[in-house]
Amino acid sequence: MVRLWVANTDPDWFDFLSTQARIDEVNFWQPTGSFTFGAIQPGELFLFRLKSPRNAIGGYGVFSHASNLPISLAWEAFGVKNGAPTLETMRERVGRYRTVDSPHEDYMIGCRIVVQPVFFPSDKWIPQPASWSRSIVVGKTFSTDEREGRALWDATTGLDAPAPYAGPGFTEHEQPRFGEPTLIAPRLGQGAFRVAVTDAYQRACAVSRGKVLPALEAAHIRPYAEGGGHQISNGILLRRDIHSVFDAGYVTVDEDFRFVVSDRVRTDFNNGNEYRRLHGTTLFLPQAPANQPDRTALRWHNQERFLG
Repeated sequence: MVRLWVANTDPDWFDFLSTQARIDEVNFWQPTGSFTFGAIQPGELFLFRLKSPRNAIGGYGVFSHASNLPISLAWEAFGVKNGAPTLETMRERVGRYRTVDSPHEDYMIGCRIVVQPVFFPSDKWIPQPASWSRSIVVGKTFSTDEREGRALWDATTGLDAPAPYAGPGFTEHEQPRFGEPTLIAPRLGQGAFRVAVTDAYQRACAVSRGKVLPALEAAHIRPYAEGGGHQISNGILLRRDIHSVFDAGYVTVDEDFRFVVSDRVRTDFNNGNEYRRLHGTTLFLPQAPANQPDRTALRWHNQERFLG
């Protein structure tokens, strides 16, 4: 049994994203970030239900992660994948659904991160479920062990599903087709990686324990461009300056999860005391063992990047 979340979808969000090329992830935002989303779990389907007068399913994706973030951080993580060309436009659209005290307020919004999104061309939109009620404000959960839920799964993902569209440059064979209902391993994009790592580390720097969210960044242990993936286990949440010296090789993390500082910070810059006093610190780690730093990736960073 797999669940599907059918979400009422802002038309401007959908229309903008459906014309973008090669969108690997989207932030399906909610105007307020005051509750935890638990309608479905990662790997289940998130369907885009288009409001009246369309009253149809216009696309779907794989649910990856839910979080509540300041709107500035949501924009920094996802950019146009928030469904708007600029942060100012995004603020205007969020403002249609909530009261904003100041145009510069960095208020919290709900972020429902959906990866591997598919947008159907308008002539292939799928009729909304017969049980859909006009009173539904946010969305509704369906299950594949029920008739309507299974019909939705087959209509969106099956071999007879309409040809997907995700802007110029995508070919049909690049789009997902999943067959029998099952959880789908979400392929994280850069934005999803950043948010997932941030939450896995409970929004605290793994080394300094600092919790000033705008100063924290998700560092890849092995860079994506050099064979590393967007998995949480290939990431560490670090204060921005520590992230920079980590990428530059002046610091690393050993396989016992201890912070190691090269003497090169002193010899190269005649300084570095703010990092040297953290030498030997044991990292604050995610609770889930699967999310903790991968030792193979740490070994790579020690051997290939660290200036020991």
